[in-house]
Amino acid sequence: MLEKSQINTCIADLVGRMAPIGLDKMSGIKLMNRTDTKFVTNKQKLAQLLEMAQGQYFAQQIDESRIAEYVTTYWDTDDYRFYLEHHNGRAPRQKVRVRSYVGSNLTFLEVKTKNNHGRTKKKRIEVPGQEVTAVRERADEFLDGLVHMGLDDIHPTVQNHFHRITLVNYGKTERLTIDFDVEFRNFETHHEAQTGQLVIIELKRDGNVPSPVLDMLRRLRIKPSGFSKYCIGSVMTNRGLKRNMFKPKMVRIRKLVNS
Repeated sequence: MLEKSQINTCIADLVGRMAPIGLDKMSGIKLMNRTDTKFVTNKQKLAQLLEMAQGQYFAQQIDESRIAEYVTTYWDTDDYRFYLEHHNGRAPRQKVRVRSYVGSNLTFLEVKTKNNHGRTKKKRIEVPGQEVTAVRERADEFLDGLVHMGLDDIHPTVQNHFHRITLVNYGKTERLTIDFDVEFRNFETHHEAQTGQLVIIELKRDGNVPSPVLDMLRRLRIKPSGFSKYCIGSVMTNRGLKRNMFKPKMVRIRKLVNS
């Protein structure tokens, strides 16, 4: 087993051995109307998965980098409508966020909607930056058409910062995002939280097309497990929120964080 100080280097080396794919060739695999399956594991298992995936997946590369940096701010109502929709298992449900792709210097205001059949649709518009004044320029018309409220009805609640590896299978029928080093900051409580060795893997594909990675995940005993960065980040940084449905998940996450 690798030491914690070695595991990040190992992950970077394994991703570096994969054939690169640029953003220009990713345009046909955006999967904006898709089925998402999430898996939660740790960095040791991730290194094993990347070793197994050699020769079957491209690694997205932007400006010579294959590990991208993201910053996301989630917005919610005063009574935490979007958080509670998820906690209470409501479907359809929505989330509003502003996501910055640091390496590309791009920021989008996004609305994610998950329907009763488990399919996720994402609508987004580009905005100048994360600041409220930057988001406000185009927000109200966009939000009113999707969540039936304006920017004055919601406010920033939790921000996360993380690193992402994006893999695409050679058949270009699926995208695999791998998030790690996730850190949270709560705008209301001013609390912060880190996730240690935790890794969130998300398989994104249209329908149930065959997936090379599913067999690899099974062999590594990495099972599907829902994970919402907004909800988990909220629970980790705000003790005043309703959390009963997330308690079993938090026990498992703590084990992975400290592994």
